[in-house]
Order: sequence, then structure tokens, then C-alpha cells
Amino acid sequence: MPLTLTEWDQRFHQQAAWTSDLRSYLYPKIGLKTARRVLDIGCGTGALTTELSAHMQGEIFGADLDLPRLTLAMRNNSRGIFLGADVLTLPFQADVFDITLCHFFLLWVDDPVGAVREMRRVTAPGGMILALAEPDYGGRLDHPPALSRLKDLQTRSLLRQGADPHLGRKLQSIFSQAGCSQITTGVINGQWQQPPSPQEQAQEWKVIANDANAIEDGADTITPTELRELQAIDKLAWEKNERTLYVPTFYAWGKA
Repeated sequence: MPLTLTEWDQRFHQQAAWTSDLRSYLYPKIGLKTARRVLDIGCGTGALTTELSAHMQGEIFGADLDLPRLTLAMRNNSRGIFLGADVLTLPFQADVFDITLCHFFLLWVDDPVGAVREMRRVTAPGGMILALAEPDYGGRLDHPPALSRLKDLQTRSLLRQGADPHLGRKLQSIFSQAGCSQITTGVINGQWQQPPSPQEQAQEWKVIANDANAIEDGADTITPTELRELQAIDKLAWEKNERTLYVPTFYAWGKA
């Protein structure tokens, strides 16, 4: 079954939690507190937009093409200004925003260079453009070895859904081609202090099942029975403190 709107909202908040340390580091550096206008591209249900509102006094805008997600974002954040918009043709004049950012977004865009170029266009000179998280499944690590099949499953599923599973490694080039200056890129550190909660594990497997459903044919299709077996291996590995899961997640920021 496809994920519901509520499940997607939970997923977006889970992803935001993964990258919270990076944002805590960046917000003071980019002048978020004194920003007059900030634009959150691909805002989804507003997981980041609400957080941004709490750190600034200026106007916060959220843009997305998915109207049900935008409706939920509006319900969750009365301060935000939300609109349906395509990142490749944003309905704003040039030099409007002090900060324009996205999060787990560019991998879904057909023309990521064009997207960052458009983000740069609407950002005032000297303002900041940020891609806060873009995964790269080419470097995914799974242990125990039986779970390594999940790397292939999610890579093929993202390709089938029109996403680029290797977008992360391309961020430096994308920002450069888009005309950004003073570009900084890196990979978010991988740390495992405690296993995910049962709720978090269940949520992750809902996403994996959704990805598996996106692959409808081929000899390597994973059956529901095989998925349940992999989930049991995953659960036991976490319980025995033997589980390792790492997907390199890149970030980048630069100036307009």
C-alpha cells in the first residue's frame, strides 16, 4: 500500500531529525535569525518550515507541487506563506529572499542544475542557497550482509520513480554550474548512539515496502515474504547490537 499523507508527514519529520545537528550548526552561520525572507523549496508537509519559523522573525515561505502536503503544512504553521510552485519556474521576482533552501529534494528534480539556478535567481546578492540533505545510495552500507539487498532495492526503486539515487556526490558540480559562489559541500557524519525505537523501525519498513511496490517486474523483485524475512533479520540485528546502516548524505551551500 502507498504511504498515506500522515505517514509521509511522519517520514519528513524523521528525515528532519536525522539532519538536525547540521542545521543547528548552520543557522547561526547563515544569519537565519535576522533574515527578512526565507524560502523552503519542496517543503512537503512543513517539517522544516515550522522549525525555521521558530528561529526567525521575518517571513517564511514554503513551496511544493503536492497540494495535499501543502494543505497540511498550512494547518501546521499559521505563520508560513505556502504556495504551489515548480522549482524550475518560481513565481517570484529576482533577489527576493535572503535564504533559499531545500531538504531531501534535488534528487527528485529532473533538472537539479536548473533548480539551483532558479533558487539563486530569487535569492538576493550575498544571500545563501542551501541543499541541506541529498542522499547517495551508491555508498550505502548494510550489515549483516543479508541486508545488503536493500541497497539494490531502494536504488532501483528511486530510479523507477524518476529520482537520482546518486545525487549527493554531484552537489559540488550542481552548485558550481548553477552559478553559486563560495561553495561548501560535505557529508553528514554517521553516528549510532542507540538503536531506533520500534516505531522508527516500523516507519522505515513502511518506506521500504513502498519502495518495493514501485518495482513491479524483473527477476530481482522482492516478494512480500522475502521482505518480511529481511525485516526479521533487521529487527534481530538491532536487538543484538549488530546492525549497521549508513547512507552517505551530502549537503551544500553557497552564495548568490
